[in-house]
Amino acid sequence: MKLTTYTDFGLRTLMYLATLPEGELTSVAQVSRLYDISRNHLVKVVNQLAREGYLHAVRGKNGGIRLARSPEEINVGKVIRALENNLKGVDCGSPACYLVPACRLRDALRLAMDAFLQVMEGYTLADLTGNREELMVIFSQLEVQAGNSSS
Repeated sequence: MKLTTYTDFGLRTLMYLATLPEGELTSVAQVSRLYDISRNHLVKVVNQLAREGYLHAVRGKNGGIRLARSPEEINVGKVIRALENNLKGVDCGSPACYLVPACRLRDALRLAMDAFLQVMEGYTLADLTGNREELMVIFSQLEVQAGNSSS
């Protein structure tokens, strides 16, 4: 199973936010600089995460983003389900596949995808960030690098 970049950015954003002190705001610009990813693309991801109730976005001069729930309450499998646009494993209609009437691949991929999602639903954001201290060291280094490259 390969996740889309969209979902990858969403999960990485949540992981970063989970390492911040509770309630602390950061900006989409900060997260995009940290990971060296497109700010415009990240805005779309963050907006969906906010609509899904995973992030709280505060507008205005002193605004920013933060987790809307505790990391223990954010189920990784459910985040993936919310962000991924094709959980079937294969698109049988683009281009049209002539094997559809007799195909067993589609069912095998559906079972594999269900198994993958079931495993991922066994993890919370807290599980992924249980090594918070290690992650904070990495994020601190990335912040320094991002600061140096914007100078």
